[in-house]
Amino acid sequence: MTNQEMQQLCQRLAQGELTVTDSSRFAGPDTVFVALPAPQPNGTTLPEGLSGGEGYAVQAAQAGAVAVVCRVAVAPLLRAALEAFPACQVLPVDNVREALGQMARLGFPKHNGLPKVIGITGTNGKTTVSYLLEYLLTQAGKSAGVLGTVAYRWPGHYEEAPLTTPGCLALHSLLARMGASGVEYAVMEVSSHALDQSRVAGIDFSAGLFTNLTQDHLDYHPDMEHYFAAKARLFHTPEAGGTPLAGKTLACNIDDAHGLRLFREVPTAIGFGLTHPVGEQAERTLHGTVLEHNPSGLRLGMQFGSQRWEIHSPLVGAFNASNLLAAQAVLLGLGFDAALFQTLSHFPGVPGRLQRVPSAQGISAFVDYAHTPDALINVLSTLREVGFHRIITVFGCGGNRDATKRPLMGKAVAAFSDIAVLTSDNPRKENPEAIMAAVLPGLTGVGSIVEVVQEPDRRKALALAVAMARPGDALLVAGKGHETYQIIGHEKHPFCDVTILRELLA
Repeated sequence: MTNQEMQQLCQRLAQGELTVTDSSRFAGPDTVFVALPAPQPNGTTLPEGLSGGEGYAVQAAQAGAVAVVCRVAVAPLLRAALEAFPACQVLPVDNVREALGQMARLGFPKHNGLPKVIGITGTNGKTTVSYLLEYLLTQAGKSAGVLGTVAYRWPGHYEEAPLTTPGCLALHSLLARMGASGVEYAVMEVSSHALDQSRVAGIDFSAGLFTNLTQDHLDYHPDMEHYFAAKARLFHTPEAGGTPLAGKTLACNIDDAHGLRLFREVPTAIGFGLTHPVGEQAERTLHGTVLEHNPSGLRLGMQFGSQRWEIHSPLVGAFNASNLLAAQAVLLGLGFDAALFQTLSHFPGVPGRLQRVPSAQGISAFVDYAHTPDALINVLSTLREVGFHRIITVFGCGGNRDATKRPLMGKAVAAFSDIAVLTSDNPRKENPEAIMAAVLPGLTGVGSIVEVVQEPDRRKALALAVAMARPGDALLVAGKGHETYQIIGHEKHPFCDVTILRELLA
């Protein structure tokens, strides 16, 4: 955005004379319509001709838009289509999504300034770490908000989240509203889709965090390398296709092969880990040691440079030990004192993340969002380590999502469970029984499975699992976690694993 027309447009946005939109429904006089092409995963190319929002430029011009911002390749087509609207400029740019972010940054009022943004990316752990950071920041006397999988919330505001990371305009609007409410830190889960589609364009992150990378979203990304490349944009400079880097605190999990790769690529990053050798770059590495692990929680020994301390947490599992390290690493990089971390002993936990559902019968029932093979392995191995008599796992796979992970999910459950109850998750437009049939090969003939039960009706499956459970058993309901709905076809039907379990266990 260097030509004179674009500079004038941005100046008018900054002065409040114009507003920006990427939807023709909201176009009108004194608006700029940004014609976004259809999202294309990294490694693929757009088809020739108009794509996505570009096909709605005429409607935007008819509504009175003063300009249409578009990619260079379609500018001649749009100029021809908008000949009848001479008052509507067609402004081509090299990267439309980045241009939208920069215009959104200018177009929303920031009377009280913007919060410092902490971005968390990775396959697993984002939500738990966001809750940990929100808790610790609040304990430090800071006003904090969260934009993530469960909700968009800050003091005085709460709304359920339709997307892990909202669209670009919605994101800038939310951050502006946070700033107006006095929020000092915004903790944001950043999905690979959001990074790949530049939904975070125009955001200056104060910190970036990488948790791990395991197989997921290969229905969108061509392969794991493209999936990693999308995540890594949070760590790379704009010249390398990343986000603004100057002064940013960066932290990555060096127990994860991809996190270690980032740690070695970015010399300013803080590494954190439980198993990585202490010797490598010790001055910028937070090392943790599990001193105790039992049903009541974790006790960890911490070392960062010359500093040493211990923390206690009610969270259980090695994966939660890693999450605890992640939150501490970011805050150390932002200048917070390690004494703050003693407050973690009172952390209340995370909805739908190994959330315990009380039972008077002596059954330990948990609800968890685990919906990838790696996440299932982490949760189930944790329950196995604690020493329950039997583990009963209720799970399924989502429809219209990466089908290659379905047998792998079955294999993960088989490796650690005594009884598997295979059911429907969010089938969307697929046949639930067809999804279950794709999972079944991974369940049969491996692990400690004594019994496999198939029941496509999720409520009936939960009732079957509760009926089979005995005192001393662990009952894990995996996949949907905090969600309060089940997606069947195009519709969301009310369905909450936690609520139904409470009813069945009462």
